[in-house]
Amino acid sequence: MIRFRGVKMPANNDPPSTTREISMSDIEYFYSAHSAFAYLGSAKLLEIASAAGRNIVHKPVYLDEVVKAMDPGGFKGRGKAHRAYYFGREIERWAEHRGVPFKVGIPANHFHDMSRANGLLIAGIQQSHNVDRLSHALMEAHWSRHADLADEVALAEIASSVGLDPAALLSAALSPEVQSIYKANTAEAIERLIFGSPTYFVDGDMFYGQDHLELVERAFQQPYAETWIRR
Repeated sequence: MIRFRGVKMPANNDPPSTTREISMSDIEYFYSAHSAFAYLGSAKLLEIASAAGRNIVHKPVYLDEVVKAMDPGGFKGRGKAHRAYYFGREIERWAEHRGVPFKVGIPANHFHDMSRANGLLIAGIQQSHNVDRLSHALMEAHWSRHADLADEVALAEIASSVGLDPAALLSAALSPEVQSIYKANTAEAIERLIFGSPTYFVDGDMFYGQDHLELVERAFQQPYAETWIRR
């Protein structure tokens, strides 16, 4: 039996995914810094969270591991037609609908290791920064300018553009402590049956995909009736 409402945490011997406890007034946000669909919904998420007075708890994950845990074929196992539609026309339409800048095509550097970029976000959290703007800036740089999020110089420029000290963030991004949290976030996502980016939790209720942000917005005002899905 799978319960999609309610928080299911990793085993007790797993490291914590964040250093702060989750409040029921928070929005848990599982994604990767290079996720196209997280970017498409990023500005909208910030807008509705602000309007609802909700804090966003950023939980960057190793997206390939999360996807493979739910689908052994992973991204590469999807058919050519599916990839062309979902990562082509679907992105173009949503970019227009959301009004976000987008450079056509998958960035050549898109499949580079995202450990440093996701670690940059976690380091920001560990250093008590609000990383809302940093998160959006990383994704915008990647998808509107095809910035390489594995490149230290590119990351430094992005961090500086939102008023953060890039040296402090970069020095911590690949540290054992930060990477342990990155690993724990990924394990938590798998444990909670997350299968893609972005995924949001509102008071324990899971919403997958930026195309469900209007449902997230409604859930702030009136929670949906609890349901169970069996297998």
